[in-house]
Amino acid sequence: MAKKKAEYAAGAKPARKGKANGANLGFEEKLWQTADKLRGHLDPAEYKHVVLGLVFLKYISDAFEERRTWLLREAADPASAYYVKEEAGRYDVAEERDEYTAENIFWVPVKARWPYLQDRAKQPEIGKLIDDAMVAIEHDNPSLKGVLTKDYARPSLDKQRLGELIDLVGTIGLGDAESRSKDVLGRVYEYFLGRFASAEGKGGGEFYTPQSVVRLLVEMIEPYKGRVYDPCCGSGGMFVQSEKFVKSHGGRIADLAIYGQESNPTTWRLARMNLAIRAIDGNLGRENADSFHRDLHPDLRADFILANPPFNVSDWGGERLRDDARWQFGAPSAGNANYAWVQHMVYHLAPSGVAGFVLANGSMSSNQSGEGEIRKALVEADLVDCMVALPGQLFYTTQIPVCLWFLARNKGNGKFRDRRRQTLFIDARKLGQATDRTHVELSEAELIRITTAYHAWRGEPGAGAYADVPGFCKSAATDEIATHGYVLTPGRYVGAKDVEDDGEASDEKIRRLSHRLDEQFNESLRLDQLIRDKLRELGI
Repeated sequence: MAKKKAEYAAGAKPARKGKANGANLGFEEKLWQTADKLRGHLDPAEYKHVVLGLVFLKYISDAFEERRTWLLREAADPASAYYVKEEAGRYDVAEERDEYTAENIFWVPVKARWPYLQDRAKQPEIGKLIDDAMVAIEHDNPSLKGVLTKDYARPSLDKQRLGELIDLVGTIGLGDAESRSKDVLGRVYEYFLGRFASAEGKGGGEFYTPQSVVRLLVEMIEPYKGRVYDPCCGSGGMFVQSEKFVKSHGGRIADLAIYGQESNPTTWRLARMNLAIRAIDGNLGRENADSFHRDLHPDLRADFILANPPFNVSDWGGERLRDDARWQFGAPSAGNANYAWVQHMVYHLAPSGVAGFVLANGSMSSNQSGEGEIRKALVEADLVDCMVALPGQLFYTTQIPVCLWFLARNKGNGKFRDRRRQTLFIDARKLGQATDRTHVELSEAELIRITTAYHAWRGEPGAGAYADVPGFCKSAATDEIATHGYVLTPGRYVGAKDVEDDGEASDEKIRRLSHRLDEQFNESLRLDQLIRDKLRELGI
């Protein structure tokens, strides 16, 4: 990315050229209708498995059918290496399993393909047909063993509504090449999980991390080679983006070792699906588990940590972990898990490891329940490398304002310049481009601007020389941070943006503008009186 970076100090916002990376997919509400079909017949905790299972089945079937259509077309083309003269032989080509698995596309048996099931959606045995399809897919795709939902034949599931559900899901394309490139499956699943969490009365559950935020985290810490860890991995979006980063920079996926953990069973299964789709070999544990209370990777020391922990969780069971070895900088609040997540990640960092993660803005300044003292200890231990304040309305299922933390175990390790006892602050709150009335995304140019500032500050080759930019970025010494009471809010440090000098003295400008304001008030009064006179003439 450094090779194509623009000058980060410029700060100009380019004109929008269509959607940036699919924040608004356009069919979310239509998909939600599928869940509404089952309302009143099943608890939310049950029907989400029904809906998400069908969405995944449609996804892999779409991907399979796209490849199958291509193979049939190639087999009929005399100029193609796949050409077969006899029409029957062409279908043999299209049914060759290796032609799918070689492209990281799941093999879908005939009776598990979406057209086969949709043709039978109105039959009473449709539940059993879907269960059989799921079993067959797991049998032919070992990476999905134990992952898929197989409970559609149960009597409590209304088969007529299930058929309607299949018809509705069937109208939405999910697995074509464009959808796969945008990670639509993960996006759809996370949207559903947020809505289901609300329906179940969970409030602040899991939030989909916008693709631009995931990209920013990955591009900032650059996980080219080593162990990548996410202790609350959700659907695996951080891992997917890390893979894309390595590929786009000419690296080898085999150089990354993926470790993750997820407490929600549905989301854990999705993460396994997401990795399997991309042929990423990851260790997510044998089952879902809570990272605080059952750490599945206790001895892991990761080179890179990427995470978006649940914000401000109050019921994380902290009172049962007061003396845990991970709380090196102080026992975190039993009523808020933010600093438990921070210290869990510090604990799992390798001696030269770096971490980038999302937290609620309150984490930068809160002093309640000892959080201020923990933050002070983190700063004095020289772990805080960079803080980024993000614009509002980035997240799809929450309006909680957020920031990015970047921690480094060793700021003077020789890989980059020695930046010990220094922290970079970036205020990106005024960046972002509106994608609709309620959502904002960081543009490509804005991502480059932020990452370039950080990479230049770290002294990376090709990133250019670093300089503070008023209103945007500032390198602050630890002693300066101490004078601010160890508050890490970037706005405290970057100051205000420079205003261009127009050559007019300030006192003259004030007099001129005050005179203009008086003239405008007088003109307003004149027009008001004129309107009143005209109304009287009309007898109104």
